[in-house]
This record gives sequence, structure tokens and C-alpha cells, in this order.
Amino acid sequence: MATAETVEMGPAHAPKTESIEAFTSLLPHLKRELQHLRHETNKHEMQYFQATADLPNEQLTNFSSDDLKEVRVATSAYGVHLFGKVLLPDSEGCYFMFRAFIAGEAEGAKLHCIHMEETERPDGDKDFRAIFGEGDKLEWFDV
Repeated sequence: MATAETVEMGPAHAPKTESIEAFTSLLPHLKRELQHLRHETNKHEMQYFQATADLPNEQLTNFSSDDLKEVRVATSAYGVHLFGKVLLPDSEGCYFMFRAFIAGEAEGAKLHCIHMEETERPDGDKDFRAIFGEGDKLEWFDV
């Protein structure tokens, strides 16, 4: 399995044709998964989607290939790992990040995950987020 330690990621850059095509093929699945994650996390930890709590599902998922703002790519023996940062256009500067995989012989990308971050503060409490800002860097993530 590819990890940040075993695969070198390229630098962050604006998406090129191949990345846009892969993202476009993922759009229906990404939209369903983003809605599903918000629904599930709202049951136990609403903080994940707090930044977009005022957006109904239709506005949360009102993104298109034009909203893919940044990508990073890593190549492994198995294929290409595509990381993307997507603007939520009906929000005020909110983004989500996804990871997809494109196998060497595959005709399309497969969604690996939407990034959900859990960090521990010095006092032991935790912060949760699936929505990021423009300044958040696109780094390797497994979840």
C-alpha cells in the first residue's frame, strides 16, 4: 500500500487536463459521498462540517470541474494517486480535499476518500474538520 513514506508527491499545481478528466468522472460519487459524510458525522460530531452548516445539500455539492483549484500527484507501482482541493462555490472560501486512485490499466479514477482531519489540542480535546480554507496545504492523507 502506498504511503507518504513510500511515494513521493509532486508539487501542488493548478489542475491539468488529465486531472480535470479524472475529477469530472468522479463528480457524481464525490457529491454523494460528501453529503453522506456530512449526514453521518452530524450524528456524532457536527464540527467536521461546521464551516458549511448553513448550506443545504444542493449548495454543498454545487461544484463542478471549474472548482478543482489545486492538485498533487504521486505515482506508485500500482498507478497514480491524485489529491485534489475543491472550492465549494456557494460557501465563503471553503474547500474540501479528496484522494483518488487511477490504476495503470483502468479507464477512470476511483475515489479513495474525502479528507477528514482529527487533531488533538494540548488540553486533550479534539478538533474535527472536513472543510478547509484556502491557506490549508494539500498534503498526503489516508482518511
